[in-house]
Amino acid sequence: MCIRDRVSTQSTWGLQKQLIKKKVKSKGKMASTQKKSRADNPMREIKIVKLVCNIGVGEGGDKITKAAKVLKDLTGQEPVMNKSRFTIRSFGIKRNEKIACHVTVRGEKAEQILDKGLKVKEYELRKKNFSNTGNFGFGIQEHIDLGIKYDPYTGIFGMDFYVVLGRAGRRVANRKHASGRLGNFQKVTREEAQQWFIQKFEGLLLNLSLIHISEPTRLLSISYAVFCLKKKK
Repeated sequence: MCIRDRVSTQSTWGLQKQLIKKKVKSKGKMASTQKKSRADNPMREIKIVKLVCNIGVGEGGDKITKAAKVLKDLTGQEPVMNKSRFTIRSFGIKRNEKIACHVTVRGEKAEQILDKGLKVKEYELRKKNFSNTGNFGFGIQEHIDLGIKYDPYTGIFGMDFYVVLGRAGRRVANRKHASGRLGNFQKVTREEAQQWFIQKFEGLLLNLSLIHISEPTRLLSISYAVFCLKKKK
């Protein structure tokens, strides 16, 4: 190879390097602008699709009607009864017997009731409360903590809250006519749901440990750990 050919190859290689650097810089700028546009995009805003409040009684009769009254007082809506699918003799449950009730709430009312429920939990949730699909749930032990007046006839019931989060465009996958697939980019992930909870309600995420377990469970786990250590010795 002559000197002239070497010079020409070196110059072409230098030009190629410059072009590659320009492309990398332009891609970096495009990525930063895309991130800014994603943050400002109203279609990316996470909203509460629905809130489901559930009370599981485990038996029919008078107790299930009292639980339904509690849900009606809380939401102002008529509860839906849930029936058992199997007969379990040890629990005294028959098939198709009403054993639970639930209410589905949407809109501003759902946000208000969710705020009441999180206030009872002191705006603290475990990381385990969040699912991979971006939804989360928790429970409370006494419904009177939500601000409902105590009624001796009704008694006290525990309650489960389950929140479904989503972005705009969710209806495309659920509608019957001209339905389509919702892209993964528009779905809510576990990390996004946790971040939404922290920003929206100024909440705290806790890891599962003995500090956050109830007192009886904590004592049992400590005594079992001591028993295992003594057995090893």
